[in-house]
Amino acid sequence: MEALCRPDKTHWCDGSEAEKDLLTREAVSTGEITILDQKKLPGCVYHRSDPQDVARTEDLTFICTRSKEDAGPTNHWMSPADAYGKLGEIFKDSMKGRTMYVVPFVMGPIGSPHAKIGVQITDSIYVVLNNRIMTRMGKAALESLGSSGEFTRCLHGKADLNPKRRFICHFPEDNTIWSVGSNYGGNALLGKKCLALRIGSYLGKKEGWLAEHMLILGIEDPAGKFHYVAAAFPSQCGKTNLAMLVPPAAFRGYKVWTVGDDIAWLRVGKDGTLRAVNPEAGFFGVAPGTNKTSNPNALATIQKNTIFTNVLLKPDKTVWWEGLEAPPAEGGINWRGEAWTPASKEKGAHPNSRFTAPAGQCPSISPHWEDPEGVPISAIIFGGRRASLAPLVYETLSWAHGTYVGATIASETTSAATGKTGVVRRDPMAMLPFCGYHMGDYFAHWLEMGDKIQRPPKIFHVDWFRTDEEGNYLWPGFGENLRVLLWMIGRVEGTAKARKTAIGYVPETGSLDLSGFSLRPGALETLFKVDRGAWLKEIESQNEFFDKIGDRLPQAMKREQSKLKERLERDGA
Repeated sequence: MEALCRPDKTHWCDGSEAEKDLLTREAVSTGEITILDQKKLPGCVYHRSDPQDVARTEDLTFICTRSKEDAGPTNHWMSPADAYGKLGEIFKDSMKGRTMYVVPFVMGPIGSPHAKIGVQITDSIYVVLNNRIMTRMGKAALESLGSSGEFTRCLHGKADLNPKRRFICHFPEDNTIWSVGSNYGGNALLGKKCLALRIGSYLGKKEGWLAEHMLILGIEDPAGKFHYVAAAFPSQCGKTNLAMLVPPAAFRGYKVWTVGDDIAWLRVGKDGTLRAVNPEAGFFGVAPGTNKTSNPNALATIQKNTIFTNVLLKPDKTVWWEGLEAPPAEGGINWRGEAWTPASKEKGAHPNSRFTAPAGQCPSISPHWEDPEGVPISAIIFGGRRASLAPLVYETLSWAHGTYVGATIASETTSAATGKTGVVRRDPMAMLPFCGYHMGDYFAHWLEMGDKIQRPPKIFHVDWFRTDEEGNYLWPGFGENLRVLLWMIGRVEGTAKARKTAIGYVPETGSLDLSGFSLRPGALETLFKVDRGAWLKEIESQNEFFDKIGDRLPQAMKREQSKLKERLERDGA
């Protein structure tokens, strides 16, 4: 890689505090980062990215398998030979005048059977500093690798940050990732979506485990008993807020523990349960909308040792974003580097502006979040944003039925996003942008995993976003979602009552603990209504997606769909 990229010098990262101080000083000297007020935000820095490099670029993200069919119809494909050739030309001499940083890192707790090792080569100090937070990086990773271990080869370069010369390519069969032309986290922190999900999902299929776009949280009851759940939601469905949930006042004896907010690696444990680890060491969260009400634990987490990217920089060297609090009267410098006041038409912070913070700083971080064996999962939750179709919660009938439900989850768009309401977008298991191989084979792997788990978790579906005829949300969400989680745990333990419907089990009247608050009249009935006609139309809509998957769609998926249709036609709701 040195011969290809021709850096002026190469730095092997050891992960030490002295190295962090050195790299921070270098980044400040080049203007890449700004030190924030160290009394108000100790250890925090600010970064502003190129305006054309502020988000993941799905259209430039490729799965590079030898056979196009193996990448599947939901991924962009490029042949390995073409990808190595095309990107190699961009990488050629791209690090002249720069330093090449060699970053050994571990995803997952060091020494865990779940852990995977990667080595990322990069010419970005920003990437190195982020990797210090998001992974277990440096000397410990290199020692874990040893002289002959397997690792994911990750090459990253900013090149000229030209969107027309930007590619994020994954080579599952080579356990390799090449990313060029972007310095944005999702494109450049190659341990995150690239390794932990796209390459991870492929490795999971090959090795018999699951890499999933799921949060992991633990619930401790007043007697000290723990249950853990993993949950997958498409974007804008409250994933991080659920991972850091604060119990409502009516449940003071309960504690909710955060294990991870984004990614779960799941393996069958020695005890026959499905065990999960969070492979990441930090949070790479969206700043806008994060505040004391929506997510107090996230806000507390980012008060120190955090990298803020593309938020508003205030004159007092602190930060602000839309939804944090009232706009600062004195204004500041916006994410584009321009003067900003509350009267400005441009937003102060980019809608996808980010914070990178160590997970260990979260007030709700689980004492077991780095357990090398992982935490035992009692329930898996799938969810989407549907205004009228899905009940607040229902339990699926089996692992195969749960896999079918996960494979067909979807969210409806809003008029603000598309100019058209109610457009259904399928995002199976919330993995559509992140599955590193054919989606049909991915569903088959899920079905096979169900046969391997001696004590499988129950699978549920939730929809926090059901509305009335005026478009008002029927369920308050946020901390009140604990009530739904406790019903699920009751189902796992066999104590919560349920009513069987055509789509699965919904809470029996009185089995959902509503103590301490009340819903508007008729809301509860609407939240658990199963509309036979709407579900039959849903089945027809699902077929459009299944047709896209093609002949590698497991027959079990069509069988589960047929059985659902039969139940609806026979029993109604």
